[in-house]
Amino acid sequence: MIFKSIHKWIRLFKLKNKEPYLSLYNMLGFYPNDIGLYEQAFIHRSIAVTQEGKRGNNERLEFLGDAILDAIVADIVYKHFPNKKEGFLTNTRSKIVQRESLNQIALNLGIDKKVTSMPYATTHHKYMYGNALEALIGAIYLDQGYRCCCKFVEERIIRKHVPLDKLASREVNFKSRLLEWGQKTKLHVEFDLIETYTDEEGNPVFQTSVSLEGMPLGIGIGSTKKESQQLAAKNVIRKIHKDKDVQKLIEEFKNQ
Repeated sequence: MIFKSIHKWIRLFKLKNKEPYLSLYNMLGFYPNDIGLYEQAFIHRSIAVTQEGKRGNNERLEFLGDAILDAIVADIVYKHFPNKKEGFLTNTRSKIVQRESLNQIALNLGIDKKVTSMPYATTHHKYMYGNALEALIGAIYLDQGYRCCCKFVEERIIRKHVPLDKLASREVNFKSRLLEWGQKTKLHVEFDLIETYTDEEGNPVFQTSVSLEGMPLGIGIGSTKKESQQLAAKNVIRKIHKDKDVQKLIEEFKNQ
């Protein structure tokens, strides 16, 4: 065990002053063990990298990093706002991990300078760099563990690029954003109140469905009609950016 630790230290010592270890250290605050994971995190799916017949892009790491980032941000928000209710915490977390926010953070970190993609990809994949940031977090998790991921997100992302109190007070209108998207893409977005009832404590509950070209895509449940609409819209927006089946469906609608 001691021999392995010494060997690892010697290997890293030799590589510390070499690229890309040094540039990654400047970005991450630590030296990677398996640099291949980080290199893969920066490969967009538009680049066909094949190793033994397998495509090596960052989609799987993005999937992993997305889930880990959600958990870490939830923990940070929960502790930062000890007296806030679930709805407030959910909305604040959503503001941090939404596509626009992650894309800007990725640019601030310099991830755009590391991502490799086909030339057309930057115009067709608006949130490429934010997705690469999630993939990077997946790589950190596999290489260094969850604790290191938490430290990276808190010290390198939240403290430097996310003013929590200011961000929490900013209102995000997901319904308006989805309707604007529908106008730009010339696709019909419709909100329908499908159910209202009272829970066991007598509180009103509203359930709203969002449809795209008549196809139901998301449901939101809230204590007011407006809240249910916002949650339904947020659900659909996330699917538009992350769900491959929904993205394929949108392309089919556009081509009709």
